[in-house]
Amino acid sequence: MKVLLTRDVDNLGKAGDTKDVADGYARNFLIPRGLATVATSGALKNVAVEKQAAQRRQQRAQAEMSSLAGRLTTTELTFKARVGEQHRLYGAITASDIAEELSRQLGQEIDKRHVELEEPIRHLGSFKVPVRVGPKIVPTVNVTVEPE
Repeated sequence: MKVLLTRDVDNLGKAGDTKDVADGYARNFLIPRGLATVATSGALKNVAVEKQAAQRRQQRAQAEMSSLAGRLTTTELTFKARVGEQHRLYGAITASDIAEELSRQLGQEIDKRHVELEEPIRHLGSFKVPVRVGPKIVPTVNVTVEPE
């Protein structure tokens, strides 16, 4: 029997694949559990349309991430902080602070977990901080810390 997988099935295939399986396996296991449907021409057309829509959504999301990455590379953040001896800050500039400032400047929400700051900034100076926008897209933002 030819079935269209609606979900990923171990040792069989991924959602959207068309597979030939034993009739009993399809009738007694795959179809009752909602893992597959009978592969009709209408079902195959629906899957093709859904795949095209998913591909368009992915391309649109990729374009948005690329434009955001371009805006991030040109962004310069400046923080003013109280400084003690040896140009050491009384507090620290954290990933949360950087994400909040980026969100305010860009007008687009940036999650603090995407700011890849290994440890909080505790000294004056200029730093390059990577921000993960998407898979394989990691622009850097210039962060400058100045005394008050």
